[in-house]
Amino acid sequence: MVSKVMRTTRPRPHDTALPRPVMLAIGGDSASGKTTLAGGLVEAIGRDRCTSICVDDYHRYDRAERQNMPFTALNPDCNYVDIMEQHLQMLATGQPILTPVYDHSTGTLARPQYVRPREFVIVEGLLLLSTKLSRACFDISVFLDPPEDLRRAWKMRRDTTLRGYSREQVVADLARRERDSADHIRPQRRYADIVVRFAPEAVPKDPPPPLSAELLLRPTVQHPPLSHILTNDDRAAMHLMVVRDDDGTPVDCLHVHGDAGAEESQLLQKVIWDGVADKREMPRGLGEISPGTRSEPLAVTQLLLFYHLLQEV
Repeated sequence: MVSKVMRTTRPRPHDTALPRPVMLAIGGDSASGKTTLAGGLVEAIGRDRCTSICVDDYHRYDRAERQNMPFTALNPDCNYVDIMEQHLQMLATGQPILTPVYDHSTGTLARPQYVRPREFVIVEGLLLLSTKLSRACFDISVFLDPPEDLRRAWKMRRDTTLRGYSREQVVADLARRERDSADHIRPQRRYADIVVRFAPEAVPKDPPPPLSAELLLRPTVQHPPLSHILTNDDRAAMHLMVVRDDDGTPVDCLHVHGDAGAEESQLLQKVIWDGVADKREMPRGLGEISPGTRSEPLAVTQLLLFYHLLQEV
């Protein structure tokens, strides 16, 4: 794990009354849930206090041009990674940027967009944790790591309904991307402070319950104290255990059950909020996947990330 000593120095800029923003990175493969997680946090924090961007817009080539390239959009050679690094440094020091815009529905590059950082900056993207310089810009980093079959199902649904692909095109695209995914995307998992896996419960049930969440809480940042609230009485909603990380290091893993009742889960969220955060009102709208559809594991995940953002203010 790269030392936090690498973080960029972020003095208060002279041209703005705002202090330097708190930076959150949300990394992961295509269709791993980055936008859903980021969108819920933006709504919880408030759009007036939060800037959100996606660095997947830093493509060198549009969709038609990439058809003749020997690599995919997941490869650093297909993206302006150096410009992404510069822009992340500027945001981290409170400066505005002119970010590129890639239209995923048409596969074309659009006009750049002027972006000014607010109190919190949430950045999502495929290559967000791929370089030391980009990682150094963030106060907290998250990597989404769903099971591969689930991610592929999410990608099929998204790309065929929102991005104009046929099922055959998505299958072919997944096969073509596999090498770049293995070489450039999945290795970023080891650099994240928190690894989140939304997945079905290990024990099958009929009907299948909502997805659970496993959060690997690495000691690269100070996490909220959870053991005092996760008593035996509360384990129906979530439990905390020690597992071995990829390098063999013991690390805390928080498991939030998908079939936990809303009332029980929300009570635990309130206990977490009252015990580890300040006394402001707990944010509303956490855990919303779509209008009228809520996920308790997603709500707990967003709440913990919100806690970390507030600790940096």
